[in-house]
Amino acid sequence: MDRAKIVLLILSFFALLSCGEDSGQRVTLQSVVVSPASVSLQVQATQQFKATGNYTDGSSQDLTRSFTWTSSDDSVVTVSNAPGSQGLAKMVASGTARITAASATGKGSAAVAVTSPVTISISPTFASLTLTQTQQFNATVKGVANTAVTWSVDGTKGGSSTVGTLSDTGLYTPPQTRGTHAIAAASQFDPAKTASAQTAIMDYPGTFTHRSDSARSGQNLSEFVLTPQNVNASQFGKLFSYPVDGIIYAQPLYAANLSIPGQGYHNVIYLATTNDTVYAFDADGRSASPLWKVSLLTSLGAVPCPCQDEAQACDFYGPQIGVTGTPVIDTSTGTLYVSAFTKENGSYAHHLHALDVTTGAEKFGGPVLISGSVSGTGTAGDGQHVVFDPYRHLQRSGILLAGGRVYIAFASYADAPPYHGWLFGYDAKTLQQTAILNVTPNGDLGGIWQGGAAPAVDADGNIYVVTGNGTFTADTGGSDYSDSVLKLQAVPQGLKVIDYFTPSDQEQMRIGDRDLGSGGALLLPDQPGQHPHLLMTAGKSGSIYLIDRDNMGKFHAGDDSQIVQSLSKEFDLVFGLPGLWQNWVYFQVWKDVIKMYALNNGTLATTPVSQGQTPTGWPGASPVVSADGTTNGIVWVASPDNVQPGFRGDSATPMVLRAYDASDVSKELYNSGQMPTRDSAGPAVKFQIPTVANAKVYVGADHELDAYGLLPR
Repeated sequence: MDRAKIVLLILSFFALLSCGEDSGQRVTLQSVVVSPASVSLQVQATQQFKATGNYTDGSSQDLTRSFTWTSSDDSVVTVSNAPGSQGLAKMVASGTARITAASATGKGSAAVAVTSPVTISISPTFASLTLTQTQQFNATVKGVANTAVTWSVDGTKGGSSTVGTLSDTGLYTPPQTRGTHAIAAASQFDPAKTASAQTAIMDYPGTFTHRSDSARSGQNLSEFVLTPQNVNASQFGKLFSYPVDGIIYAQPLYAANLSIPGQGYHNVIYLATTNDTVYAFDADGRSASPLWKVSLLTSLGAVPCPCQDEAQACDFYGPQIGVTGTPVIDTSTGTLYVSAFTKENGSYAHHLHALDVTTGAEKFGGPVLISGSVSGTGTAGDGQHVVFDPYRHLQRSGILLAGGRVYIAFASYADAPPYHGWLFGYDAKTLQQTAILNVTPNGDLGGIWQGGAAPAVDADGNIYVVTGNGTFTADTGGSDYSDSVLKLQAVPQGLKVIDYFTPSDQEQMRIGDRDLGSGGALLLPDQPGQHPHLLMTAGKSGSIYLIDRDNMGKFHAGDDSQIVQSLSKEFDLVFGLPGLWQNWVYFQVWKDVIKMYALNNGTLATTPVSQGQTPTGWPGASPVVSADGTTNGIVWVASPDNVQPGFRGDSATPMVLRAYDASDVSKELYNSGQMPTRDSAGPAVKFQIPTVANAKVYVGADHELDAYGLLPR
């Protein structure tokens, strides 16, 4: 084309423009439409968006490559501005966002919803741990090939020393303080997809003695996992059982965070059976076999004492009578003390064993034979001395550890005379005998059963025992203390009675076989008023006695006005001890419902604050309480239903574990009969005490231990 034609075309173009302006018909961008207007896509999908400009003259133009593209949330969707791929969006994570195409003259946008094919779950969803335990959490990612996750504790990736740490594989190591923490696993493919779990770190060190402490309160005030809100049949039940070789009369003992040689750290539950065997099991069901197991038979040919005649009361304890009293653990030396009854070559013997808590090995030169005599003219003596007869005596009450000494009390087998109440003391580190006390040296009987309760000890080291029917002469200057509460003091010569209380109707109690000593001594926390140091006890007469430990009142003919309070015949046949929490006392006696009484300024209310609805079988129960200090109290009771007097523990009736709201026992939270297929306990055993420790409840039965707790979620 020649130059003239080119010039002519240019002049024509400008003339056209001038004509348009003059006529008011300038073409401008009217709107921008981004398409598609909305999409819903899965993570990792891509979408090409297009920007179309609509002009005032009705025309349209593809502006995709000339506009700038942005996303309102790059964590959900990104969009490209690279040459050749403008408007190409990639779905990053689940969520919603807007894609916008814009220039100086206009803009448009589209809605984006991003969904994810990823599903993630975590197991377990709850774990309760002690300070030395670890927990493997497992995350399962479905829907994508990339199943990797990122772990966090309380929002911190990998955790920290204060909340616990999580490895890349989900192994959680707890901190060294109690508390609850949130465990989370996030999909690395789609971080918006997470799963969570909870862990509770508990620091309860253990139940080392009968009913938790030497006051015999039955309290565990460090339990914050089990609450009235989650102890119910849908969330709480039987977790596992351990078989054993005999009846478990002794309360299970518990020690947390023990290093077992060759087996690492474990929480340990200790069981002693009538077959003279002591077991140490993992308390969390992590091993089906015992951590260790030892027989207390002292020599070849020895056997647990067979129940063979009325002296051993076969109907009450048989078919074997090995260990019946609850052992005690000395945490300072790592020693478990247990008393065993054996027969060898026709001879009967009680031995004190001192076992290493980590191996079961005998310590301090043990076992030692429990034997001795006292001066006196009582039955089964020679007129000058009364000798301890192992065949006639049952070691039923729990063992006491106090002041560096181990104390072991004896009574009889179902009142088969002749017998006495005995209390022996042994040095805890040498096993040398330090004390021997006969409570009826010039008479007979006076057994120390206490329904299995161990002797109690106060802050000054004074020891309290309750005796049964027999000779009583203390009121006339004698030394026989049947049906009495004794306050004993350890002296260089052994044990000395420094005070006592005997009900005014002691003689009627003796005649009617209404032993005071069927119950033990419960030492109350300091009370307001004139009598801060109180002791509570109740026996077969059903009367409740509140006694000032600083002035026990001795014997007062005609009535019991010399003590702080006496509630006459409140119950029928009390065995063992009531439960205690804050200012409430809980009784569960045979053929009666659980009852809750208030303590007000050092006296007990005469009527219950609340009561349950289900009577218990023979011989009633000794309630215990778990709580987180002053909150979330639960009363626990283990007893059979509808069992009559005389059963020895091999009944076909199962033990029943019940839980009540400790603030109102009319509210039964749970019982193991609600879901019998899942939760039924082993055959019932009388006088059994539940042990509540670190989110689990342990119940001894006939040839079986049952463990209860929160069900896997």
